[in-house]
Amino acid sequence: MRSLQIPLLDLSAIEPVTSRIKELLRSGVGAPIDQLNWPEAFPKSLPVTVSAAHDGERLFLCYGVKGEQIRAVNTRDFDPVWQDSCVEFFMQREGEDTYRNFECNALGALLAAHRESRALFRHLTDEVSSIFRYSMIHHRYEGDRQLTDWQLYLEIPKAAMGFAPDEPLSGQLVRANFYKCGDETVEPHYISWSPIDLPTPDFHAPRFFGLLELE
Repeated sequence: MRSLQIPLLDLSAIEPVTSRIKELLRSGVGAPIDQLNWPEAFPKSLPVTVSAAHDGERLFLCYGVKGEQIRAVNTRDFDPVWQDSCVEFFMQREGEDTYRNFECNALGALLAAHRESRALFRHLTDEVSSIFRYSMIHHRYEGDRQLTDWQLYLEIPKAAMGFAPDEPLSGQLVRANFYKCGDETVEPHYISWSPIDLPTPDFHAPRFFGLLELE
């Protein structure tokens, strides 16, 4: 099981958002999303990283993806964004059986839910508007192939993660996994931060979550 110590970092007063992203990349903790759990059926790998920090009130995440043949079709929140070029954060509070998933495509369209399982869930319809998203997309060519490097920056308030107003994020232990997927991209892929030991792709597997320690 992988683990990360998430540093306490005050980004909220930094403007513009691009400066917050630069500071997160400089002072936050970074981790590779590099586990090919189903290499025979889905061998596609991409350079993918996530950088993370928190300020006691919100979690800051910045994903970086390089060299993808991008798909970005879904434009509205709660659309099936996992079909597109998509990054995901699944988390479970210490001592809880339920978990939350936050899935966002390269355009910033977001699906968020509170789940008992893949099939049993409640969309976080009230909370999703409070989650700030900012995407940066850069297209380039290698020969005759168009490839895309992209970043997706998120600010997730603690309420969306299931914490009460009087609960600080500092000191919390959170079980979690970070993912990169694209079910209907040119090269479908299912990559995780913490490894998953299942016969077929399934990210809804809290028993394989890693551990985040929030300073």
